[in-house]
Amino acid sequence: MVFLEFEQPLEKLYEQLEKIQQVESEGDIDVSDKIKELETKIKNKQKEIYSNLNGWQKVQLSRHPERPYTLFYIESMFKQFTELHGDRFFGDDHAIIGGIGKINDQSVVVIGHQKGVNTKMRQFRNFGMANPEGYRKALRLMKLAEKFNFPVICLIDTPGAFPGMEAEERGQAEAIARNLFEMAQLRVPIICYIIGEGASGGALGIGLGDRVFMLENTWYSVISPESCSSILWRSWDYKEQAAEALKLTADHMLEFGLIDEIIKEPLGGAHKDPEKMAKLLKSHIKKEVIKLMEIPPDERIEQRVQKYANMGEHDILDENELEQ
Repeated sequence: MVFLEFEQPLEKLYEQLEKIQQVESEGDIDVSDKIKELETKIKNKQKEIYSNLNGWQKVQLSRHPERPYTLFYIESMFKQFTELHGDRFFGDDHAIIGGIGKINDQSVVVIGHQKGVNTKMRQFRNFGMANPEGYRKALRLMKLAEKFNFPVICLIDTPGAFPGMEAEERGQAEAIARNLFEMAQLRVPIICYIIGEGASGGALGIGLGDRVFMLENTWYSVISPESCSSILWRSWDYKEQAAEALKLTADHMLEFGLIDEIIKEPLGGAHKDPEKMAKLLKSHIKKEVIKLMEIPPDERIEQRVQKYANMGEHDILDENELEQ
């Protein structure tokens, strides 16, 4: 088990529980009452800790090394998944996975960021930071979905689009902007789920949808707390203050009207019970697909455009106010 800084009280309790369980397994001493007492303490401490998380702590949970990534959800939720590769322009970006699968009897196109489960795979996946060819691959698969009338499911988990020179040379900004333009008018349903980190244009590149949902312990922002801290304070030391100021949690996004719903995670985070989290997510996807498929394409596109047009606040000034 990996414990985060704010989970240290739990780590001590788990250590005590492990020692008592070891005593029970090695001898004839009945310590079942003590085990039950510790298990109750652990459960109560979990409720106390996870019901009062601040923005930075939720950012930490979203990055937990044991948190399930896109490939886990694909393998758990979709049958007969076939991965498709390449953007037909430059190459195949391993930071974005995409392909065709089935959820019940409904064929869907699934697209998502993949960070990698160990050091070697994280390097191979570029830590979930996509190059332009990743976003162009995603768009190619969306157009394929449109051709065959398959809903599109996007699983978002990225620290941002790759900021390297080669990515800029190949048109990173244009690739993301093109995806936003095309997704706004795609004639099939698009359902987006932020399953971990939702950072900047890297998330937006596959994040425009009819419905956008966030898992409970995830974040969504134009910039990470560390980057915000380094810009404003010239140091990463103020990342916790930056996380609070950015208002990047799922609760804030729902309050601002930027997402449609928050999906509860198992107590302690999705990594505590990945199978349960996958079942909850699968059930949610099935319901949303059915609802959106019943809406005529033109009406669905109009609702999608209006959804984003209504975001934010603005005032209309008359000529007199402009002169002032």
